[in-house]
Amino acid sequence: MVFRLGIFGVLIAALIAVMVFAYSLLNQSKPAPQAVQAPQTEQVLVAAQALPAGSLLQPSQIAAATVAVNGVPPGALADTPQNRSGLTGSMVRAALAQGAPILNDEVIHPGDHGFLAAVLAPGMRAVTVAVDTVTGANGLIWPGDNVDVLLTQSIGGAPDAKSIAAEVVLSNVRVIASGSQVVKDASTAGTGGPPALTVTLEVTPEQASRCLVATSLGKLSLIVHSAETAPSGTPQALPPQQPVWAGDVSPALADTQPQMPTVSTVTVISSGATGEFKF
Repeated sequence: MVFRLGIFGVLIAALIAVMVFAYSLLNQSKPAPQAVQAPQTEQVLVAAQALPAGSLLQPSQIAAATVAVNGVPPGALADTPQNRSGLTGSMVRAALAQGAPILNDEVIHPGDHGFLAAVLAPGMRAVTVAVDTVTGANGLIWPGDNVDVLLTQSIGGAPDAKSIAAEVVLSNVRVIASGSQVVKDASTAGTGGPPALTVTLEVTPEQASRCLVATSLGKLSLIVHSAETAPSGTPQALPPQQPVWAGDVSPALADTQPQMPTVSTVTVISSGATGEFKF
């Protein structure tokens, strides 16, 4: 009996040894766990705010978002200086929600065939005026801005400073392009690059006539409206406004009439005749 128990114990020990050996071999055959790799991402350009259809993209309206490479929609643009510059001044065909990718096929780029016709509202016209670094707000006017057009002229062409006057000839008109290439290259902004020398405005036919006449009268300057308060839609009719004269600005020029000399009368009596001489 004791012998049988001994044999049984030996068999159990051998079975346990075989199981331990097999378990060790099984663990050695399993591949080592690999580190989980983070998904690859890409920075794409998106709308920084909600944009209605027909909006002209400004630099502040273009942002970047991180998107998984396998989730980048077709036509999305990578966040590069060249792509940001190319989008500036472009018109979005359809409304964009905040954070929505800006697809290359869903915008009309400046210089594309039919760009101006697509940008203009029905019944509106495009008129171009010349500006410089001062009258054009130092090149900081962008497509989509609303501006007033101010005319400064010398009445009658006289050199007298009292004849200088300024008046608003166009009010709340939309800028649809700037620069000789239809839109100013955004990459030159703030870098000392050449500023835009022309600005194209969206106006009514009557406003276009006013603007063309004003270019022959004197110097035109642009006054930018606040983005928070500028009315949208078709420009309203220009309300009557009084010109501002040089004398209204400078008290030293307020007296527009020269002083009349004081007249003194002296009576002279000579040889019994009386006469009057005025000095």
